[in-house]
Amino acid sequence: MDTAEQRTALVTGAGGGMGRVIAHQLAQRGVRIAIADLNADGLAETAKASDTVLHLAGDLNREDASDNAIRAVVERWGHLDILVNNAGYGVIEPFLEMTRKSWERTLGINVTALAMLTVAAGRVMKDAGRGRIVNITSPASRMALPNYAAYSASKAAVDSITRAAAVALAPHGVQVNSLAPGMMDTEMQRSTEATMARIEGREDFETFLAERTKRIPLGRRAEISEIAAAVVWLALDAPDYLVAERLNMSGGLDKD
Repeated sequence: MDTAEQRTALVTGAGGGMGRVIAHQLAQRGVRIAIADLNADGLAETAKASDTVLHLAGDLNREDASDNAIRAVVERWGHLDILVNNAGYGVIEPFLEMTRKSWERTLGINVTALAMLTVAAGRVMKDAGRGRIVNITSPASRMALPNYAAYSASKAAVDSITRAAAVALAPHGVQVNSLAPGMMDTEMQRSTEATMARIEGREDFETFLAERTKRIPLGRRAEISEIAAAVVWLALDAPDYLVAERLNMSGGLDKD
């Protein structure tokens, strides 16, 4: 692969939270960054960290959105070296109250958009004979979470897509791996836990959070920056022989 100064990356879900930090850390390594998100204002804020940023605002679940995003990067810089599939969506619903709308939205963003971006990027990387794709999964993919079933199922699908893409693209010099972050204080995580607490009838939110944090063997929640650093390692520094791996960054919550 080219030197880091010549690499280009597309980071989805980069309008805030972990996606923003991943984009910033890649930019600090000299990578030219394309950032995608539904939140145009968030993208503008993320873009302040670098003067070589391509904004791609819009819904990645739209028809042809994935192909258009990859095409925009290639038209701008001539190649795409890294794809970080970070965009995600989750909704808390009691199992017997789940709706088709929430399932379609969750699977559309977390599964279909991710798969189509992987395919579109994979074609470009195959032709170049190189590239790295990092998918963000979750410990939830291996858990029984009746109030979070759509999200858990979507992340199990991400694990499956990662393995399939890795096997399909490895012969062409393209590495596909995933990272499963544990609990951290992103906006999405805090909103999710607030809903969990309400559904479970927990009025003391801080106690609820503390109890959840105690489940982590390491005894603390992750810093967003250390999770992002692991993504950057997979994207830039991991050995070429690392393929189809799931890197657990959950403080021991996900144990294999």
